[in-house]
Amino acid sequence: MSTGTRPTTATTAPTAAALALGDDALVLSHRLGEWAGSAPVLEEEVALANIALDLLGQARVLLSLVGDEDELAYLREERSFRNAQLVEQPNGDFAHTIARQLYFSTYQRLLYGRLATGDGPFAGLAAKAVKEVAYHQDHAEHWTLRLGDGTPESHERMQRACDALWRYTGELFQPVDGLDVDHAAMENAWLESVTDVLGRATLTVPTSPRTGAWSAGAGRQGLHTEPFGRMIAEMQHLHRSHPGATW
Repeated sequence: MSTGTRPTTATTAPTAAALALGDDALVLSHRLGEWAGSAPVLEEEVALANIALDLLGQARVLLSLVGDEDELAYLREERSFRNAQLVEQPNGDFAHTIARQLYFSTYQRLLYGRLATGDGPFAGLAAKAVKEVAYHQDHAEHWTLRLGDGTPESHERMQRACDALWRYTGELFQPVDGLDVDHAAMENAWLESVTDVLGRATLTVPTSPRTGAWSAGAGRQGLHTEPFGRMIAEMQHLHRSHPGATW
């Protein structure tokens, strides 16, 4: 565990993008890690832990482009985090975790696929991470199909989860300084992919707005939902309780 002064948030475009993407990965990694010891089956406990570790690795690389990764993770206040609100949503039941992962990993695979083909500051990370995210997306799709086209109860739970999280997805495609991608084209590709998966899972594409007054999403501006504060307190507790400790 490193020591130092409380970090300041970078303002240049590349570092602002690194912070947004790094926070996405860090926060979702922590959420998935919360399943340790309580996943529905042992195989899924291992799978979710592996996905969490992949995301944590991405977060470390991205946050190291901004400053000290430990200080950025453990010493920032809630309003300094720039993750999308989708990734901070509680795990809920297993269906909610899978819906969240389907929405996010589909976005992340599209994003990293585009970044990997360029020569920008994230090309190297993206080229490696897109292979990991392909597994994350496949895993989420498998479970979406299994739950959606399973028993009446699993279908109902999966539909409820997709509906509840849909309003958070529009934020993923808001422009971020330092990310040179066509967000509109990426959003269209995301909608096409997710619609296909939900259709094959016998699920209905949610009708609630993804953008506009009734949508959600100001995490990129540092405004977060209520559960995020509790999650950050838990994540930062050990570091803040023992400042300067090493092991």
